[in-house]
Amino acid sequence: MDNWRKSSYSGPDDGNECVEIATSPTHVAVRDSKAPARATLTFPRAAFTRFLTVMTGPEGNPPPR
Repeated sequence: MDNWRKSSYSGPDDGNECVEIATSPTHVAVRDSKAPARATLTFPRAAFTRFLTVMTGPEGNPPPR
């Protein structure tokens, strides 16, 4: 996957301290922007979509810490 992009939650002051994702028709890959040559995590698209749904909560906001 070559179409890496930074998380939409990364602000302009975050530098390289964020995650990057790359997508294909069937999978989503995630990597650490500080170490892009290291291992990536790859998920089936449906599993990653479900993960985001759970993490953002019913109102589109992350759950409280």
